[in-house]
Amino acid sequence: MTLTKIISNRWLLIAFTAMAMMFGGASQAADNVGFVYVSPIGDAGWTYQHDLGRLQLEKETGVTTSYVENVAEGADAERVIREMAKRGDKVVFATSFGYMNYALKVSNTFRKTAFVHATGYKLGKNMGLVNARFYEGRYLTGVIAGEMTKSNVLGYVAAFPIPEVLQGINAFIKGARSVNPKAELRVIWVNSWYDPGKEREASLTLLSQNADVITHHTDSTAVVQAAEEKGKYAFGYHSDMSKYGPNAHLTATTHHWGDYYVKTVKEVQAGSWKPTSVWGGYKEGMIKLAPLNKAIPADLQARIREMEKQLTAGTLHPFAGPVVDQGGKTIVAAGQNMTDDQLNKMNYYLQGVVSKIPN
Repeated sequence: MTLTKIISNRWLLIAFTAMAMMFGGASQAADNVGFVYVSPIGDAGWTYQHDLGRLQLEKETGVTTSYVENVAEGADAERVIREMAKRGDKVVFATSFGYMNYALKVSNTFRKTAFVHATGYKLGKNMGLVNARFYEGRYLTGVIAGEMTKSNVLGYVAAFPIPEVLQGINAFIKGARSVNPKAELRVIWVNSWYDPGKEREASLTLLSQNADVITHHTDSTAVVQAAEEKGKYAFGYHSDMSKYGPNAHLTATTHHWGDYYVKTVKEVQAGSWKPTSVWGGYKEGMIKLAPLNKAIPADLQARIREMEKQLTAGTLHPFAGPVVDQGGKTIVAAGQNMTDDQLNKMNYYLQGVVSKIPN
C-alpha cells in the first residue's frame, strides 16, 4: 500500500468516525427527556418520587434524561423549559402546578416537542396533563387518623388552596369522620411547596393546639420530624418518610409516576402520542400506601387493606354522598358520587374542618 493510500484511508476513517459521532450525538439529543423539578430531589417527597420515575424511565427505555431541580414557579421555569426544548429534548416533563402556563407558552413555539404538565388543567396541541388521585390515599389515612386520635383534633400543613390540595384535606376529614364523627381538622397554610422551616413551625403550632395526628401537603419531611420529636403521630406524603419518624409515621400516601413516564416516552418514540389528560389512582397503580406502622391495630390494618382493594376495583369512592360542606350545604346527595368535574372545581372545606380558607 502506498503512502498516499494510507493517508487517504486514515482521513476516510477520521471522517467516518466524525460522522458517526455527529449522528450518534444527534440521536442521543433527539431521545433526551427533560424533567423540571420544583424542589431539591433529596431522599423523600414530591420531587424524589418524580425522580424515581425518571430513573425507571432510563432503565426501561434506555433514553437519556436530564433534570433541573429547585426551579421556582415563575420566569425561571419558562427559561428552563425553553432551554430543554431548544436543545432538542424529545419530551419535557414539567412537574409542578405553577409551571402550567410557562410550559404551555413554550409548547406553542416548539411544536415538535412533547410537553407534559403535572397537576394542572390546561391542555395544548402538544402538551398533555398527568395527575394522581391523591385523595384516595388521603381518605384511607383519614380513617386511620380517626381511629388513632385521642384528642379528636387532627392537623394539616398545606401549601396553596388549589383544588388538588383541598381534595386531600377534605378526603382526610371525610375518612376520619366516617369512623369518628367527633374528629375535627385544623389547617395551616404555608404558601410554599417546599419550606422546611415554615412547615416545622406550622406543625408545632398544630401540636400546641392539641392535635395528636398531623399530616401535610408540602414537600419536606419537617412535619413527620416534628411529630416524632413531640411523641405524636403523623402521616408522610408523596414518599415513605418513616425513617424520619419511626414512631410517629403511621403510613404515607405515596405517588408512583414511572409507568406513566415509560408509556408516554414509548408513545412519543412510536409517533402515537397524543396530548391527553391522565388522572390515575389505585386502579392505575399511581397511588399506594407506605407500609403500615405496627402501632396501628391489626383489625384496622385489615380494614385498610380491604378498602385498598375496593379503591382498586372502583367500588369505594372517597367522596360518596352525602358530601356536606363546612356551612352545611349538601354538595353530593346520598347515593351519588362526586364527579371529576366537581372534584377539579373544589374550593371549599367539608364539615369537620374548623379552619377558614384564605382569600
